[in-house]
Amino acid sequence: MSHMFSASRVLVVGDVMLDRYWHGDAGRISPEAPVPVVRVTHDEARPGGAANVALNLSSLGAQVSCAGLVGSDSDADLLEQTLKNHNVHPVLMRVEHRTITKLRVLAQSHQMIRLDFEAPFDATDASSLAETVLLTGVNALVLSDYAKGSLEPQSLIQKAKAVGIPIVVDPKGTDFEKYRGATLLTPNRAEFEAVCGTWSNDQELIEKGRALMTTLDLESMLVTRSEQGMTLLHRDGAVHHFAATAREVADVTGAGDTVIATMAAGLGSGMSLAQAAELANRAAGIVVSKLGTATVSSRELERALSIDHGLFQSVEEAVLWAEQCRAQGEKVVMTNGCFDILHAGHVAYLKEAASMGDRLIVAVNSDASVARLKGPERPVNSVERRLQVLFGLGAVDAVIAFEDDTPTPLIDAIRPDVLVKGGDYQSIEEVVGFERVLAYGGEVKVLGEVANLSTSHLIAKIRQTDSDSTN
Repeated sequence: MSHMFSASRVLVVGDVMLDRYWHGDAGRISPEAPVPVVRVTHDEARPGGAANVALNLSSLGAQVSCAGLVGSDSDADLLEQTLKNHNVHPVLMRVEHRTITKLRVLAQSHQMIRLDFEAPFDATDASSLAETVLLTGVNALVLSDYAKGSLEPQSLIQKAKAVGIPIVVDPKGTDFEKYRGATLLTPNRAEFEAVCGTWSNDQELIEKGRALMTTLDLESMLVTRSEQGMTLLHRDGAVHHFAATAREVADVTGAGDTVIATMAAGLGSGMSLAQAAELANRAAGIVVSKLGTATVSSRELERALSIDHGLFQSVEEAVLWAEQCRAQGEKVVMTNGCFDILHAGHVAYLKEAASMGDRLIVAVNSDASVARLKGPERPVNSVERRLQVLFGLGAVDAVIAFEDDTPTPLIDAIRPDVLVKGGDYQSIEEVVGFERVLAYGGEVKVLGEVANLSTSHLIAKIRQTDSDSTN
């Protein structure tokens, strides 16, 4: 899973920019005019526009190239170097023009002024760029349009369609005709409304979207709707809605770039549109929780996904899950056992354990471990079945098997906030691993067991009944 996008080879073509930041302190007003004086202490440069989409793709672990128009100037040199520094292969065409640059002056992290150095590129330059773009070895194409004149979408779309490469387009303006034939268009709410008009309910949105897709011969459309999540429409009639996942929104800057990058990375690695959109929605939820134009790493995305996918195969996955839970202010509860035949006592006990915190993870003895502890006739159910049944309970958020006779190594790795055990324990000192949990400030709880409902009693009763019936 850590290499989910490593097979994606994506080319981003569009309006590349250089974002420059001058940071400093503003402690006085200028004697020359009523403006603050900023004493610049340091500066930084980041790829912007289409280049930021490429940065997002690289952060996700895809192999990325970025093509665009720049000037023959030092800003172009800096943009090229920053792309290389972020493992993006630059394919920048230098023309008689200045590189689009946005300079922001910040004092105490507050933006004082933004200076834009730009002029639209000439159409002949855009044509030259489109002609020189090579799609050899590429399995997804992103067109990132910021209305600066670098793109000639139609020739690029036709070139990609001829070799069967999916085309993901981040549109700009109200002329969507230029994107005709694309695989996926990703307008935000405002961009969609500017072309299709407003809507009052989801059904209207779907109808307007389908009409636009038919008109422009689009395969699909993903409408990003901020706090209302995202809606994916496919020309075969399928509709998928994804609810917003961010718990707290710090800054929506760059969320669109993250969405289009994740969609392209997903399609480039062979995922379906719906699968890629699910990941893109999750990635957007992560990036808006960060300040400033940010990216999402594959590791962060995997952490977020693991919270939903809590049937863990490895200790590493469980540790990432626990870290992510705690990062969101949640208390992790852990318990363990064989859970060979699940009964009412187990269900009541797990519900009570879950109430001790926000997330419950259950560690389950492997088959070999159960046999060593309970004898060669156990377990009755395989570990795969036991994990599936436990994971199906509403009280349980995650499950993992362990091979050792005790869960101590798992406790050391996961470091639960609360360790819970049920059964005939008289004190917490009898609970395996209690001293480790107490040592790092965690809690240990002992819960009772429902009388006459132990697994051993049930198995003995079943065997007795079976024996009686055969005599």
